[in-house]
Amino acid sequence: MKELVIQPSSLSGTAWAPPSKSLAHRALICAALAAGTSRLRHMEASDDILATAAGLRALGAAIEPGPEFWTVEGAALTAQAVQPVQPVQPVQPAAGGGEGEPAQVDCGESGSTLRFLLPLFPALGRAARFTGRGRLGRRPLAPYAELLGRRGVRWRQEAEGGGGLDLQVSGRLTAGDFSLPGDVSSQFVSGLCFALPLLAGPSVIRLTTELESAPYVELTIRALSDFGVRVRARGPREYAIAGGQSYRARDAYIEGDYSQAAFFLVAGALGARVAVAGLDPDSRQGDRAVLSLLTRLGHKISWQGGAVSCAAGPVPAAPVEIDAAPCPDIIPAVALAAALRPGLTTTIVRAGRLRLKECDRLSATVTALNAMGADIDEREGGMVVRGVARLRGGARLESRGDHRMAMTLAVAAAAATDPVTLTDPDCVRKSYPGFFADFAALGGRTAVSGGAA
Repeated sequence: MKELVIQPSSLSGTAWAPPSKSLAHRALICAALAAGTSRLRHMEASDDILATAAGLRALGAAIEPGPEFWTVEGAALTAQAVQPVQPVQPVQPAAGGGEGEPAQVDCGESGSTLRFLLPLFPALGRAARFTGRGRLGRRPLAPYAELLGRRGVRWRQEAEGGGGLDLQVSGRLTAGDFSLPGDVSSQFVSGLCFALPLLAGPSVIRLTTELESAPYVELTIRALSDFGVRVRARGPREYAIAGGQSYRARDAYIEGDYSQAAFFLVAGALGARVAVAGLDPDSRQGDRAVLSLLTRLGHKISWQGGAVSCAAGPVPAAPVEIDAAPCPDIIPAVALAAALRPGLTTTIVRAGRLRLKECDRLSATVTALNAMGADIDEREGGMVVRGVARLRGGARLESRGDHRMAMTLAVAAAAATDPVTLTDPDCVRKSYPGFFADFAALGGRTAVSGGAA
């Protein structure tokens, strides 16, 4: 396994935020379902986005990445092609396959690809086999298995050693009421929002619990609206979706990603002189919360010339509590920022879903930062961070194949007193392939263990 030695360094300069992975997934799906040609600007070929593109090709869309924009020839999948049928029907031919052959969808390690695309195939009466690696097969799917099974979908999941995924669905999804919990993953709600407008009749999504990560569902509804599809929110726990809707092609620009910008903003909180350009100050991305969370930790956020930066400020006198539920992806980076607030106790709550990511991200964050001299106690659903003055190096840190862990630990290593060895740094390809190039451009010093960088 590749290992990277990261030296302490003073990061400075301006980094451009990569395109929002959340928004890129959504725009790709909407464009692929539309009739006509869409051009998506500011895209990046991360592993997760490539997995979604491949799955949409299996539905019949033509997707061509390019240096300036990605061209998407939609498959014109409309409700008119999906007639109401009985729940159990012969499987229709899959795109690119013969009679009854399931479409092959390799999700890699992308939970978004799996949960967003899974309802689309039965909505169109197409059989599909979803495969994946890493811990993807361990990520919760029970809400879909129960819901879709009640509405005409046959579900067969094979046990895979090591947490891989092998799931087949067939049959045809029918419209109606869909009740599911909102505290497992907002991706279930988003996936249904993509699929249900294609059905012949109206549907309603009802949440039986509070919706966590609600901003992600708002992003989905906005993307659908941009492509001509309406989902009507009837209060915080109910969504009405008319059937017979058609997606309309359009050109779109994918704004910068706050979840990736968070790593360099935290670097600023640790003393670096770094700004991040390409972000929308009025973005609806849930991970824009990194700005307010860093402010609550006593840091100063400023916008200048279209770029945002974070500078260290006075340590707050009172303890801080952070709710991780709306923005779980930025919690490892925020925990790092809290770890270097000497004298401050920060409690992070409702972070249990971090255990269901590419690794147990809650345990990984606590273990790795403590190995560098942090003072963090792990709790069942969160952590208690007692700030220290500095982090030491000299440790071998496990990224655990998790892109967000690798980026968090790289920033921590730059602020440490001694070099750090990081395992499997290439896992950043999942969401931010250019991270280490940007890190180096800002002055980050790295070398492959046993050789030059």
